[in-house]
Amino acid sequence: MTKIVIDGKEIDVPPEFTLLQAVEAAGGEIPRFCFHERLSIAGNCRMCLVELKGSPKPVASCAWGVRDCRPGPNGEPPVVNTKTPLVRKAREGVMEFLLINHPLDCPICDQGGECDLQDQAMAYGVDSSRYADNKRAVEDKYIGPLVKTIMNRCIHCTRCIRFSAEVAGVPELGAIGRGEDMEITTYLEQAMSSELQGNVVDLCPVGALTSKPYAFAARPWELSKTESIDVMDALGSSIRVDARGREVMRILPRVNDDVNEEWISDKTRHVVDGLRTQRLDQPYIREGGRLRPASWSETFSAVAAKVSHTAPDRIGAIAGDLCAVEEMFALKQLMALLGSPNLDARQDSAAIDPSAGRAGYLFNGTIAGIERADALLIVGANPRREGSVLNARIRKRWRAGKFPVALIGERVDLTYSYDYLGAGPETLAELAAGRGAFAETLKKAERPMVIVGAAALTRADGAAVLSLAAKAAVELGAVKDGWNGFSVLHTAASRVGALDIGFVPGQGGLHAAHMANSGALEVLFLLGADEVDAPAGAFVVYIGTHGDHGAHRADVILPGAAYTEKSGIYVNTEGRVQIANRASFPPGEAREDWAILRALSETLGKKLPYDSLGALRRVLFAAHPHLQRIDQVTPGDAADIRALAGKGGTPDKAPFRQAFDDFYLTNPIARSSAVMAECSALAEGRTMSAAE
Repeated sequence: MTKIVIDGKEIDVPPEFTLLQAVEAAGGEIPRFCFHERLSIAGNCRMCLVELKGSPKPVASCAWGVRDCRPGPNGEPPVVNTKTPLVRKAREGVMEFLLINHPLDCPICDQGGECDLQDQAMAYGVDSSRYADNKRAVEDKYIGPLVKTIMNRCIHCTRCIRFSAEVAGVPELGAIGRGEDMEITTYLEQAMSSELQGNVVDLCPVGALTSKPYAFAARPWELSKTESIDVMDALGSSIRVDARGREVMRILPRVNDDVNEEWISDKTRHVVDGLRTQRLDQPYIREGGRLRPASWSETFSAVAAKVSHTAPDRIGAIAGDLCAVEEMFALKQLMALLGSPNLDARQDSAAIDPSAGRAGYLFNGTIAGIERADALLIVGANPRREGSVLNARIRKRWRAGKFPVALIGERVDLTYSYDYLGAGPETLAELAAGRGAFAETLKKAERPMVIVGAAALTRADGAAVLSLAAKAAVELGAVKDGWNGFSVLHTAASRVGALDIGFVPGQGGLHAAHMANSGALEVLFLLGADEVDAPAGAFVVYIGTHGDHGAHRADVILPGAAYTEKSGIYVNTEGRVQIANRASFPPGEAREDWAILRALSETLGKKLPYDSLGALRRVLFAAHPHLQRIDQVTPGDAADIRALAGKGGTPDKAPFRQAFDDFYLTNPIARSSAVMAECSALAEGRTMSAAE
C-alpha cells in the first residue's frame, strides 16, 4: 500500500491505483467522459484534471498512477487536490472546449435526463461561449438496426471503439481523420455484427449513440424502474425493466460482477417489442378446427371433461424454456395429483439426470470463476451465441494473458484465439485418455475448466458424451480439492430450476421426445413449451404468452404472463437462485401461470394446497430449501462428477453441432419481435455472403 494525501486526507491505496481511483477511495468524486472502469485508459477528454503538488500543470487523474507520484523533498506522501480554484478553472476550460462544437440540442435529444455531458455542464459549464465560428457538422452514420447515430454530438471519448475492440471482440468501430475532422465510424458504414453492440449506447456519455428501437419513445422520468432477471439465455443477467403504465418500454443492464458485470446481449436488450406483439390475451377453445374466444370457466370445463375420461398414464406435461420455478412446481404437483409420471422440462431431450446429483448439470466453475481459471476446454458449445455475456468474460480472461483455450466441436468465431482440436467425441475421448498437447496443458494448469455445451447433450448419445466429458474433467485435473471446473452451459433459463425440483419423468414416465410421438398421449399440457411438436391426435392444453408454435397446435389456450409480468424464481446455469420481479401486468384476461394452474386444479377436483404466491413459495421452500437462498450458489458435490465419469457409454462419431442456428429467434418472445427479425435477416445475409 502507498500513502497519499487527497484534499488533506491521508489514505493508503494500492500503488497500481490511478489518481482517479485513489480519489474515489477517499470518498471524492471526479468528473469523467472517456474513463470507464472496464475499459482501457484513453485519457482523451481531460475532464478528470486534478492538481498534483509539484506538477507544473494539472494532470489527468485517470491516466496518472499512484506509483508515478513523487514524494515530497523530505519523503512526505504525494499531495493531490481536487477542489482548488485551479482545478475548477481547468475543468471549466475543458467543458467550454467540449461545448464548442456540441449542437446543444438537449430538448430534442434522446439522451436527455441521462446524459453525462448535461450533468457535468450543470457543474462546470459557463453561461456563454467565447467561440464565434460555425460549429462542426458531421454526417450521421448507419451502423445497424440497433444503434442510432447523431454524430454532431460526439466528443471523441472513444468508449464505443474500446468496447467493440476489447469487450465485444469485434473491432468494427474506429476513428478516421484528425483533429476536428475526426469521425467515429464503421468506415464502410456497414451494420455492426456483434451480439453485444447495444452496450455502446449505455457507454456513450452524450447523445451521439442512442437506441434506435427506443428512439423518442419515452423520457426517463416517465418510467417506473424494476430490478429483474433476464431469461433470454441461462446466465440470468441482472437487468432493469423500465415500464410506462402497463407497457414495457426498454430493458437496461444492472451491475452484477458475479454474472454479467454491466453488459447484456442485444437479444436481452431489444426483445421488448416482442412482449407487445402476438400476445394471447384471452382463453380460446378449438371447435371445428378453428380457435374461438371463450371464458375461463368454459375452457377449464373443457379440460376437465377431457381429463376425467383419460387414464393417468395417457396424460403428460412439458415445461418450456422461459418458465419460472413456481409454475413448474405447481404443474408437477398437479400431475402428481392426477397420477401421471409423464412430465419433462427438457424440450431438446438433453441427457441430464438430476438424480445423479446437481454437480452433473451445473456450471460448477461459476461465471466469475472464469477469471480464476488458467486453461479452458470447450466441448460442443458456442459461448458467443449460447451465452454472449459469458463469452465476453472468457475474452476478458484471455486478454489478461496465459489462458490457453481449446475447442472440440463446430469451428466458429469466438472473438479470441483457440486451438481447434477436432469436431466430435473421438477427439474428446483422446483428450480424456491424456493424449495430445492440450491434455498436457490442462494437466499442468492449476485451475483448468471444461465447458460442456447443451448441444453436446441433446444427441442420442448425450449421456455417453456427458460421462466422457466428466471423465476428461476428472482425469485432466479440472475436478480437485478446492476447484471444480466441470461446467455445463445451458441455453434455457428454466432448465436448472426444473432439474432442481425434479421436473423430469417419474417411474415409467415418458420423456419429452416420447410424448411427442403420435399415439403416446391423449392429453398434453404445454407450459410455455414451443420448441417441441405436440403429438397428432392428442388434446393439447397450452399455457403461454404468444401465438407461437404451441398455440397453433393447441385445443385449449390459457393465456399466461411473460417474465416481466410476474414475480418468479429462476436458477441460472451456475445454480444461482434469482428473482425476476414484476414490472408490468399481463394484457387482457391473461393471468400468472401458477394462478391458472391453481384455478384449473380446483375444476379438475385436484385442488392445489395454496391460494397465493407466498403460500406456494412456502411449500416450494419446504421441499427444496436451497431455493430460498436468493442470489446465492449452492454448489454441487464433486463426487457426483466422479460417479458420472464412471458411467461410461459409447458415443457415436457424429460431430458436435451448435445448439441453435439463429441467435436472435430462440423463443416465442424473440420470434414475435420485429427488431429481432431484422437482426436475424442481417445475420443470415452476412452468413450467406461469408459462405459464398
